[in-house]
Amino acid sequence: MKLDAISIITADMPAALTFYSALGLELTDGGPEAPHTEFSSGSLRILLDTEAVMHSIDPDWTWPTGGHKMSLAFDCSTPEAVDATFAELTGEAAGPAVAGVVHEPWDAFWGQRYAVVSDPDGNKVDLFASLG
Repeated sequence: MKLDAISIITADMPAALTFYSALGLELTDGGPEAPHTEFSSGSLRILLDTEAVMHSIDPDWTWPTGGHKMSLAFDCSTPEAVDATFAELTGEAAGPAVAGVVHEPWDAFWGQRYAVVSDPDGNKVDLFASLG
């Protein structure tokens, strides 16, 4: 048995596609108008499904409340890349913002450069790299 995929529900497939593409994930199936889209990251798949897909599986499905239920963490390789990725995603690099700011980049006490953004559906995404 192995972990094969992580599924994320989205209310806005085009915005989610733009966000996860900006993080370097490779689009392998679907697209902005598709109800189901797949990315790959090495041997792991990231799946995006619309609310309509969720309702077709479980008509009583509703969005979770009370805070985020999961977060993804992306190793950016270098502290400079954390800052650059954060700037690109949040529009601070003079591009369009595709992510919300949760926590600006900082040097965390556990020895990593760290930042937190939110995807278009409010899921938290961590950006990190070792400081040394």
